[in-house]
Amino acid sequence: MPGAVLSPELVEGSKGRESPLDLVFMGTPEFAATILQALVEAGHRILAVYTQPPRPAGRGRRLVASPVEAFAEGSGLAVKRPASLKSEEAAAEFAALHADAAVVAAYGLILPKGFLEAPRLGAFNVHASLLPRWRGAAPVPRAILAGDRQTGVTIMEMEEGLDSGPILSQESVAIGPKATAGSLAAELARVGARLLLETLERARRGRLEPRPQDAARATYAPKIANGEGRLDWRLPAASLERRVRAFDPSPGTFFEIRGERIRVLAASVEPGTGAPGTILDDRLLVACGEGALRLLRVQRAGRSALDAAVFLRGFPIPAGAIL
Repeated sequence: MPGAVLSPELVEGSKGRESPLDLVFMGTPEFAATILQALVEAGHRILAVYTQPPRPAGRGRRLVASPVEAFAEGSGLAVKRPASLKSEEAAAEFAALHADAAVVAAYGLILPKGFLEAPRLGAFNVHASLLPRWRGAAPVPRAILAGDRQTGVTIMEMEEGLDSGPILSQESVAIGPKATAGSLAAELARVGARLLLETLERARRGRLEPRPQDAARATYAPKIANGEGRLDWRLPAASLERRVRAFDPSPGTFFEIRGERIRVLAASVEPGTGAPGTILDDRLLVACGEGALRLLRVQRAGRSALDAAVFLRGFPIPAGAIL
């Protein structure tokens, strides 16, 4: 089951519709699982759930099902895990479902033209940004990294371009000073679930009013690479603090010392000067290109996460050390 709890207003507001829709759902992470949960609780019929195949995770690299697959199987929904959608057989199988609409939320595969055209009402994407800003795979962490003060959710009518289709509905959400990618995505999922239900009802009634995106204002949010998690102390402390939050929970941020990789789970910006990477006191204050970063919570590989004071008792890093 997804971790998000849907509001009573969302659930109650989704009841009593004249007729449920026959939907195909396509999504993978926790964000998408919350959207799927809302569709199920609203009474829509889910003909099939498409999601990414299980991926290796954890120290043992055990195959783990996606959050969407876990919820779908727990709800008795048919699950499909194709590695690709490019074959004629995949398109024919999808078309044979005779769906009213397809709903896509952070699926991870590009839908070919045949998939977009098969559903009677079309394909709708729940995207975690205020399009045309942050098109692409990682809109939530990219918004935090950029220091944006607000983001939001867009329900978009899908076309062949990358997140370029007409906008059907939008709602903005403030990015708080302590927001992480995980907490912000959870909030956006709840907003997106409500917006989607409202949009599907308008689609059922033939009352959609699509508006084109302004392509000149588009920005792009490429997938986060693991190497981006390394903290470069030459950057301003404010930028590094945003990086810690933007990469929480994944892929995480880190530094290396004495041959070990130390993950940084929480940090704050403080005054301080020194050569970048220098420890300025006995409580993990690190000099940066501008200002200093206080490391508040850290974790050694294979160990529990610890507050800095507790961590330092077992792994001392004295003032003057260079990270």
